[in-house]
Amino acid sequence: MSFYLGIDIGTTGTKTLLIDREGVVHAEASAEYPLHQPKAGWTEQDPEDWWKATIKTVRKVMRLAKRKPAEVRAIGLSGQMHGSVFLDKQDAVIRPALLWNDQRTAAECDEITQRAGGRKALIKMVANPALTGFTAPKILWLRNNEPKHFDRLAKVLLPKDEIRRRLTGEYASEVSDASGTLLLDVVKRNWSKKLLGKLELDADLLPPVFESEDVTGTLTTAAAKQLGLTTDCKVVGGAGDCAAGAVGNGVVRSGVLSTSVGTSGVMFVHSDQPEYDATGRLHTFCHAVRGKWHMMGVNLTSGGSLQWWVDSILQGLSGIDSKQRYEAATREAAAAAAGSGGLLFLPYLNGERTPHADPQARGAFVGLNTTHTRGQLTRAVMEGVTFALRDSLEIIQSMGVPVREIRASGGGSKNPLWRQMQADVFGKKVGTLEVEQGPAFGVALLAAVGDGAYKSIEQACKATIKVADTTPADRAATKTYNALFPIYRNLYGSLKQDFAELAALQ
Repeated sequence: MSFYLGIDIGTTGTKTLLIDREGVVHAEASAEYPLHQPKAGWTEQDPEDWWKATIKTVRKVMRLAKRKPAEVRAIGLSGQMHGSVFLDKQDAVIRPALLWNDQRTAAECDEITQRAGGRKALIKMVANPALTGFTAPKILWLRNNEPKHFDRLAKVLLPKDEIRRRLTGEYASEVSDASGTLLLDVVKRNWSKKLLGKLELDADLLPPVFESEDVTGTLTTAAAKQLGLTTDCKVVGGAGDCAAGAVGNGVVRSGVLSTSVGTSGVMFVHSDQPEYDATGRLHTFCHAVRGKWHMMGVNLTSGGSLQWWVDSILQGLSGIDSKQRYEAATREAAAAAAGSGGLLFLPYLNGERTPHADPQARGAFVGLNTTHTRGQLTRAVMEGVTFALRDSLEIIQSMGVPVREIRASGGGSKNPLWRQMQADVFGKKVGTLEVEQGPAFGVALLAAVGDGAYKSIEQACKATIKVADTTPADRAATKTYNALFPIYRNLYGSLKQDFAELAALQ
């Protein structure tokens, strides 16, 4: 039999799973690692932690599945996007990697925009504006703030591509993840020589770029020994976590949109053409589907807002562990009526990306009075996150992009209240899958395509991914949310300057 590994290098940990040709998951394993915050707004990780987690989870999966090493034909890689692994000529990591939610590069974003000839010119070159989370401003930050480190710089790799290097000895990336560097010509699906020239960056800093199902190498002898596999095992391009998760949800054709509530929130829609929002509120990236694209809205603190609320604020809520606290909190929220008694929450705890692109945005409860209950506050947090997702949906629909089907994934798909809330806020039915395994499953399917088990990723998804259930919208709740949403949207503009002044004090 032939089996395929999917490895997802996430922000909080690595998840690995093993599937067969039919998409049946035979085993899965996870390993966590720390996130370092040396200063407010800075987030870093040690790439060595990712590698140790990769070895640990692959070996555990093989042990649990009881498969022979030679049966694993190919590996697909996914990972947190935008992170920067800085390597010297000896492939030594120069400093900890800067992550997707790192906010230190505001000055470098301004520099990129200025060097490109303005925001419109930049979007025309790479389909996206300069945002603090992207990779290009991180490279400039290294040049501007740590010149001794920059002088040693020989290669810049994304998180999953650093794991690829350790697996295969090859430098390589693929189009979906590379789109998030701000250095890819998204239309032509290759590095933008024009922007690299304007930024005075050597193109040799970047690896060759492939399509997501392309084979980029095979395991080295050393890697095969560490993982318990063989040197015949292929490694395909894979995908950034958002595109990989979309593949895992079957979002590989026009009209299908996926909504994901994890630490961040993502609205992801397939596009047959490279369309983009002229104002840069949405990301336009290459899809993990060969020759296709996607548009994506990202909210930085979605599930993270609920996690903050439950773990930091509701510590005294009955229940011994975190899971019990979440269950108790969402029970109270479910008992509250839609609209939380006229209470709104802005989920901008770590700044915001879509649609505001403002690292200084902050969270807020608005409309509090003495009658509000703890359950209503919890519900307001969840509703605020869902309104933030609707911001992206509104932009997508305003561009004429068809949205005929919505599929929920991430932690938000597992919570019945949050599933219903999404259907009610969006005013559309929301589907869930029979098996939802996220990015690791998506790249395992890409590995199967790269090995020849399927002719295309569309064929692989059609054969392996099924919608299990749909949640229809409640008309009364939708009416309530439609009345609240315009007020929610106006609040950011009213508070923007206050956010900036408070951020300066913090």
